[in-house]
Amino acid sequence: MSVDIVRNVAVVRERIARACERAERKPEEVILIAVSKTVDVARIEQAIAAGIEHFGENYYQEAREKVPLVQAPVYWHFIGHLQKNKARGVVPLFEWIHTVDDEELAHEIDRRAQAAGKRQRILIEVNISREPQKYGVLPEEALSLAERVAQLPHVQLEGFMGMAPIVEDAEQARPYFAELRRLFEKLPEANRVHLSMGMTQDFEVAIEEGATMVRIGTAIFGARA
Repeated sequence: MSVDIVRNVAVVRERIARACERAERKPEEVILIAVSKTVDVARIEQAIAAGIEHFGENYYQEAREKVPLVQAPVYWHFIGHLQKNKARGVVPLFEWIHTVDDEELAHEIDRRAQAAGKRQRILIEVNISREPQKYGVLPEEALSLAERVAQLPHVQLEGFMGMAPIVEDAEQARPYFAELRRLFEKLPEANRVHLSMGMTQDFEVAIEEGATMVRIGTAIFGARA
């Protein structure tokens, strides 16, 4: 069965608008990132035709093949785990990197950004669920890492990214998003720009808790085969 991407985007935007209304926020405050890992260029172009301007990729090897084929002026977000040796390729391709979780990686991104003649926008990934299998800095270490990373000259720290654990009811994710928002609010104003949290199963709760970026794959492109 084919997926109606245009309709799906409209439905997601309506859900974002309703969540913003409940939170007394404006929909323009929330950037919708369409997660396009394993999604081919033709379907990405359908999403662009539906008004999507931001796309998230998880794997450098896949992104380096696809990103150059998309001619439209869109923004690319790297949202997967980033190994230090892949920073050289990722930095020139992506406007944002959401998954910085240690100082060594931040320094490598800074070095690669200098070589690329850009200031790389980044978020620090925080392991708000404290699950050992997940990447990210622990919440109690996030602010000190942010303070050190913010001093790098070719990196622009813009906030935090986090994932709630997989739960049956999105309401169960709320305490995790609330914790990340409280951490975010302690950042210096210059670094308090974006809070990336919320996916298909829980993005409305994330918006109610202050998300400025939501990362939506399945609700736009359908379940991955």
